[in-house]
Amino acid sequence: MANRRLASAAEQPATFTFSSENADWAKGQIEKYPEGRQASAVIPLLWKAQEQNGGWLPQKAIEAVADELGMPHIRVLEVATFYTMFALEPVGRFWIQLCGTVPCDSCGARELKDYLHHRLGAPGHVSADGNFSWLEVECLGACCNAPMAQINQDYYEDLTPDLLGKLMDDLAAGRPVKVGSQVGRTSSEPLGGADTLTDANLFDGSRVGTWRKRFEQKEAEGGSEQGKAEAASSEQRAAGDPKPARPDAGRAVGTPATDGPAQRAAAGESPVRASDKMDAADGTNSTAQPASPTAPAPEMIAKSEAAGAEAGTQSSLPRNEPPPQPAATGASADVKDPQSAGTEASSTKVSTTRPETPGFSAPKKGN
Repeated sequence: MANRRLASAAEQPATFTFSSENADWAKGQIEKYPEGRQASAVIPLLWKAQEQNGGWLPQKAIEAVADELGMPHIRVLEVATFYTMFALEPVGRFWIQLCGTVPCDSCGARELKDYLHHRLGAPGHVSADGNFSWLEVECLGACCNAPMAQINQDYYEDLTPDLLGKLMDDLAAGRPVKVGSQVGRTSSEPLGGADTLTDANLFDGSRVGTWRKRFEQKEAEGGSEQGKAEAASSEQRAAGDPKPARPDAGRAVGTPATDGPAQRAAAGESPVRASDKMDAADGTNSTAQPASPTAPAPEMIAKSEAAGAEAGTQSSLPRNEPPPQPAATGASADVKDPQSAGTEASSTKVSTTRPETPGFSAPKKGN
């Protein structure tokens, strides 16, 4: 790709100053920006300096732009060396910038590069007649019409080695050339011309386009004899070959998948069976099963009271007495059965079926 270095000292001019016309133009560009933001005009001023110097930027031009904007020289040099649109070495009268990124590379940019190598030599080299120099650059933004190249300030698209050679011959001879696509493509339409939306009525500005006329014609056909015949044919096809309401998943069935009014009518039967009408009209034969009989009210009340009493029975212990420990779910081997040891238990000791916790003794009743 591009070698972003300044030209040799032998090619550098001793001085550079803007012409009076370009100086006035530069002041107008600087005035577009608020106070303290004049550095934003660096790219327009570099572009104008390159144009004045015959298409390339010498070191003195870069320094002149920096002094005009009150910027350090290195800051402007950073901008000039970053953008490939600024040529840092002398260029030919027609400077060819060939796009070499992926879309153009896929569409033939390598063949164009080989052609320029063969005709002009290495990138950056000016031809013997001073007419041409070339450089491979990054994307120039015309990917839809790749491959393409920028020559001075114009784009030339859909190039081939033969088309590029003819274009260079015409430029060198001073003959008029065609800017843009070299194969007759308009804007970024498909190669070979547009093949969609070709009806002129779509673009005539009228409120009724071709699409509406087409729908109106279909509506008219719907009420004609042809439309009625199509509707009758659809009904017959639905009656003879219905879509199953529940697919049989490949299982063999002895009856059609559906048995609706349309199938009965096709078979010459009544669409609605008489038995269906009778079942729908007879309200005396109910198939609903009665619910289980509920228990009498007194019995339900007694059960509710017993459950409530069991859940809410208060303890008979005095209020100042702590409740006994809850009974264990299983008796331990070293605990005696409370019933067998009932006579031995002291009246002052609370009976329990779980071993006492070490360091804990059951409280005694008060006197």
